[in-house]
Amino acid sequence: MTVTALPLPHHPAAPTPAAPVATPIYQPAPAGTPDTIPRVFAAIAAVMCDVMPVAKDKENQQQRYKFRGVDDAMSAMAGPMRAHGLFILPSIAAHRAERRGEKMTHVNITMRYHVYGPAGDCLTAEVPGEASDFADKATNKAQSAALKYLLFTLFMIPVDGRSIDDGDRDHPVEPTAEQRAEHRQRQQQRAQQRQQPRRSNRAEPGPWEQPQQKQVEELSPQARQLIADAWAAPSPEAFAAVRARAEQSGAPIDFLARLDRIDTQKRQPQQGAGQDERPPAPPTPVKDPETAAEEAENALRLAASRAHLATLDADFERVYGLPIERATAAQLDQFRAKIEAAGGVQ
Repeated sequence: MTVTALPLPHHPAAPTPAAPVATPIYQPAPAGTPDTIPRVFAAIAAVMCDVMPVAKDKENQQQRYKFRGVDDAMSAMAGPMRAHGLFILPSIAAHRAERRGEKMTHVNITMRYHVYGPAGDCLTAEVPGEASDFADKATNKAQSAALKYLLFTLFMIPVDGRSIDDGDRDHPVEPTAEQRAEHRQRQQQRAQQRQQPRRSNRAEPGPWEQPQQKQVEELSPQARQLIADAWAAPSPEAFAAVRARAEQSGAPIDFLARLDRIDTQKRQPQQGAGQDERPPAPPTPVKDPETAAEEAENALRLAASRAHLATLDADFERVYGLPIERATAAQLDQFRAKIEAAGGVQ
């Protein structure tokens, strides 16, 4: 006897339910509100008619692209929103933070914005935001990004012919020949500024200057006192206080580098704390400070580019209190080491 297996009924696999998509929600005006008061949709349309264009005036020096900042969008929207009785109430609908490396924090959030009109009705929309930071500002940056795109997409703020999102790259951009030439020109200008004496147009020399013919061998009393305090500083913290005092009083970058050399000599065991400070000998293999600073800046920007750190200039200035263009090679190398320690180099 032959047994033939009958085919089993085939049931098609159930489709995977799609993830819920947040859609704008409208909340009508309170009961009894006069019909003569504009609703939120009419107020949004009126704001769109009055808002002025926002150009790409901000520039990311590290990845070399221009972008529109959230402060520009807020400034463009503030007047028209006040004029038409419109305001926005934000709240965080979802938040997820992730540590990358030892110090970097990456944040993804979903912001929920309630746009209220003069009649009390409300339009609710959700916008995502994403950002990274070495300190505690990742959530703030993500909120700023979400708010910027809410304003641009909801109110259709006029922009120029370039795409609205070409300034939000998450990968390094190869600079064009024109951008490389501009970067070299800025480096040359920075070198010329460092070589020029400060406040050279004044009739009388400032506290950090002496007459041109005596500038090499003489220092002002304030500068001599700071050098003496730097030698007498009993600890690194005390030296840092002396250096901060020099920065606050407007000391030029070459004088701050002189104080740094004093600190370096004091840390070396073979040199005594009371040894007279003398300028370093100019051996040929040693690079001059300008060349060393330029090479350190290039290495720092390369490390930040690999780490996708778009806020390099602002983060550096927040930590050291001065822009990258005025920093020493040691400070640039120190900040680059922080980026690499956070897992930014791949």
